[in-house]
Amino acid sequence: MTELRYTPLRERHEALGASFTDFGGWQMPVRYTSDLAEHHAVRQAAGIFDISHMAEFTVRGAGAPAFLDYALAGRLSALAVGKAKYSLLLAESGGIVDDVIVYRLQEDDYLIISNAGNRDAVRDALTERTAGFEVDVADVSDDYALIAVQGPHAEAILAATEGIGDVSIPWGEQKYYAWASATFAGAPLLLARTGYTGEDGFELLVGAEDAVALWDAVTAAGTAHGLVPAGLAARDTLRLEAGMPLYGHELTLDTKPAQAGLGRVVVTDKERFVGKDAVAPAADARVLVGLTAEGRRAGRAGYPVRDADGAEIGEITSGALSPTLGHPIAMAYLDAGSAAEGTGVFLDVRGTLVPATVTALPFYRRKK
Repeated sequence: MTELRYTPLRERHEALGASFTDFGGWQMPVRYTSDLAEHHAVRQAAGIFDISHMAEFTVRGAGAPAFLDYALAGRLSALAVGKAKYSLLLAESGGIVDDVIVYRLQEDDYLIISNAGNRDAVRDALTERTAGFEVDVADVSDDYALIAVQGPHAEAILAATEGIGDVSIPWGEQKYYAWASATFAGAPLLLARTGYTGEDGFELLVGAEDAVALWDAVTAAGTAHGLVPAGLAARDTLRLEAGMPLYGHELTLDTKPAQAGLGRVVVTDKERFVGKDAVAPAADARVLVGLTAEGRRAGRAGYPVRDADGAEIGEITSGALSPTLGHPIAMAYLDAGSAAEGTGVFLDVRGTLVPATVTALPFYRRKK
């Protein structure tokens, strides 16, 4: 029997009355009070998420830039110190092993954050690809906790958090997809202006032993700003509204980047990288689209999408009644001939055909 895994913040979640669910082998808070309340709080004020189940890897050595250019789909050697970049780890087949965020800490020192459920696959793939490179890859996931603070009030909350100091880039000057070094109660803290909600926000990487104290300090500072703890359910509807893919739904080992609208992530003019020779999808491959519908009946992952004649032309990968927009939204893979924006299709919601329209992603874009 597999042992249940919990993050260092388990006791805080239990004290807050969280409901738990299995996610990537971890017992994670799915909600504390109400999915809707937590979702709206992030859009209107701020939410705090425990994402310590995510996996972290360090890549260090003189060969690190060249290694990452080979191991990942992007050109990470061109990433400036202090910046972050979304990238893909591909298989030789051109399919997606995982989608990751890479942070360049120093010239020869990178941090990679990957999905929890793919930790072993990412570690094995990176390790296997080190041959011939002067580089060291280390799985440091168990050493760290990761806390996300997302929403329009996120920066004000962190600026007011007692114990956060020595911030290398002043508040108000930190850029999106970049990071700043800081300390919390004297311990190292990495402040990354990244997130998975479509809102402004930060992801805070801290030693596992400091997670509880940091959670408490941010929570205390957030009281005056409407901060609430938010679980995986709200995180899922937030990322869906923002058109952000989820591994295992929109992205799989059988998915080519271009199918998922991620062709721009792949730097095909690199001399070599794993998956280069197989990255082009088949001519008849289905492509990822957004779908919007009216009413209250939302399609869910696995539901078919049909044309006017009732023929199946695709399948929903993620779907929900959008809390922000008030109508059903979904992402789905459709036959290319039915994927043009504005095309009318039907969601097969347990035998009921719900009219829907192919829509550009994202469904929601925050006002800056």
